Amino acid sequence: MNLTFTALLAALAAYLLGSIAFAVVVSWFMGLPDPRSFGSGNPGATNVLRSGSKLAAVLTLLLDAFKGWLPVWLASWGAQAGWLEPAAVPLVAVAVFLGHLYPIFFQFKGGKGVATAAGILLAISPWLGLATIATWLIVAIFTRYSSLAALSAAVFAPFYDWLGSGLVWKGDMAMLLAVVAISALVVWRHRRNVRNLLDGKESRIGRKQP
Repeated sequence: MNLTFTALLAALAAYLLGSIAFAVVVSWFMGLPDPRSFGSGNPGATNVLRSGSKLAAVLTLLLDAFKGWLPVWLASWGAQAGWLEPAAVPLVAVAVFLGHLYPIFFQFKGGKGVATAAGILLAISPWLGLATIATWLIVAIFTRYSSLAALSAAVFAPFYDWLGSGLVWKGDMAMLLAVVAISALVVWRHRRNVRNLLDGKESRIGRKQP
């Protein structure tokens, strides 16, 4: 089979996996309100937490991260085995992320991608993922703003990738560009939160909204 065609199939499969909105699925299974119907309306772990169920929020977080990690890890393994072109790995990373943001199964209205991006970064390099997650945690703990933590992590992720390339993990310009693209999309998806932060209207972590 042609490797280029295989890479496109891998990207398509990654997009379809990314299109599974686990916030909606978990909430439905647990008998909770659709996360798109309250709070920020975002189908993500933070908004699920506003329903009052910490378990649902944790499950959403883990599943969203896993769906980001799995296809990138599989693509990396396939590239090492010679089944995929190395360029397929960053392609798959962007594809699964786009699936989360614009899911075909949910009218192309998805989440903001923070957990999925974390899973992708962990698959690229555990150290890259952990450094980015640590940035999120530090900002979130001190400010209680999930959006500010996400924006901070998104800004630093490409810097961490550039800094560690060739030193802590194997560097790749195509992958760096993929990380930059994913980070830019995270910032773009949080543009309303930026306005709310500037206006002092942003909701803090753990606060319920009607």
